[in-house]
Amino acid sequence: MSRNQYPDIRTINQGNSSITRFSTKSPLFICVISYTDTSAIPGITAAGANRDFVKYTPAADAEFLYYGFCKCIDKVPITPDGNPTPAIITRGALGLADIPFLVVDAGSKIKPSIPYVSFGIDPGHNIESGVAVESIDVKKAFDYGRMLGRQLGKSCDLMVLGESIPGGTTTTLGVLHALGIDAKYKVSSSMQTNPHRLKNTIVKHSIQKSRISFGELRNNPLEAVAFLGDPMMPSVAGISEGVLSVGGKVLLAGGTQMAAVLAILKSLGLKMNEVCIGTTIYVANDNSSNLAGLVSSISTEVPAFAADLHMEKSPIPGLEAFARGFVKDGVGAGGTSIAAMLKSDGRINGDIILKAIEEEYECVLHGKSR
Repeated sequence: MSRNQYPDIRTINQGNSSITRFSTKSPLFICVISYTDTSAIPGITAAGANRDFVKYTPAADAEFLYYGFCKCIDKVPITPDGNPTPAIITRGALGLADIPFLVVDAGSKIKPSIPYVSFGIDPGHNIESGVAVESIDVKKAFDYGRMLGRQLGKSCDLMVLGESIPGGTTTTLGVLHALGIDAKYKVSSSMQTNPHRLKNTIVKHSIQKSRISFGELRNNPLEAVAFLGDPMMPSVAGISEGVLSVGGKVLLAGGTQMAAVLAILKSLGLKMNEVCIGTTIYVANDNSSNLAGLVSSISTEVPAFAADLHMEKSPIPGLEAFARGFVKDGVGAGGTSIAAMLKSDGRINGDIILKAIEEEYECVLHGKSR
C-alpha cells in the first residue's frame, strides 16, 4: 500500500503506527451523546444557537444523523455565528462509505427521538460545584461501556467512537490536570477565539473546590472524572476497553476531548498499540490548541491523524467557516471521514466528502432529507 493512497489523511504527531495499521473493511461508528452543566457557563461553548439551545445540541445531532433533520428543535444545531453542526460532515461521510452507526445516550439532558442505547445515567454537574459526575454514574458508564464494547467489538474490525457534548474541552482540561497532564492553552474550542482564560479560571475554581492537586489522581482516572470530568469520558473509555479486550481496534473520533479519554485508558494500564485518534485538519491546524502535543505527552505509541476535507474551497459560507477556525470538529466528523477513506481504499477522498457535505447542506437549506 502506497503512502499516497490516502493523501487527505495527515499524520499529525509522532505515533508509531501509519494509517494503514487501521485499515478497515467493516467499521462501526458509535456516537455518545451527553451533557454537563459546565456548558451552561456563559462564553464556554458555541454548540447551539444560544445558551438555551445548548442542552438540545446532543439530541439534535443524533437525530440529524438518522433523519437529515432534527425533531427536538426545528433547525439543525448551529453556532451563534450561523455555522452548522459538524454532524453534517459525519452524515455525509457515513452515507458515502455505507458505515453503520449507533447512538449511545450517556447522560444527555434532552432525549432524541431515535432508537438508541441508554446507559441510564444522569447529566453531569457544573465542575465548579466540586462534583462533576456522581461516582455511581461514572462506574456505571464505564461498566456498561465495557460490556457494550465487548459485544460490538466482535462485529467490526474498527470501532470509531465520537461524541456530542457541549463544554467538553473544559472538563477535559480539568481531568488532564488531575491525571498530571499539563493541558493549559492546549485544548481546542468550537469558537474561532478560544476562551482559554475562562476555561483556566473555571478549572482553577473547580480544583480549589475539590482540592485535587496536579497529578493527584493519575492512578485513579475514574475518580478524576467524578471530580472534574463529564459522563461522556467514562462511557467512551469503557467502550474502548471492551473493544480492545476482544482484540479490536479503536479510532477515537474527535479533537482534544479525546485526549482525556486517551489519558484515562493510559492510566488504567491498557495497551495502546490498537488505539489512534482521528480528527479534522481544522483541529490539527488550530494555533490556539495542541492536540498533537497532548497526545504525545500521554502516549508516544498512539498516532493522531487528521482528515483534510478541503472546506476552504466551499462556496457555502457556513462550511467554508470550518477552515477559518469555527466549529472545527465534533460528532465524530474527522474520524468518520478517515474511516470512509480507509474503507474505500482511498477511492473516497476529501473532495468527494466535501461534495457530499455540500449536498447535505443543500438538503437542510431546502427542508429535504437525503
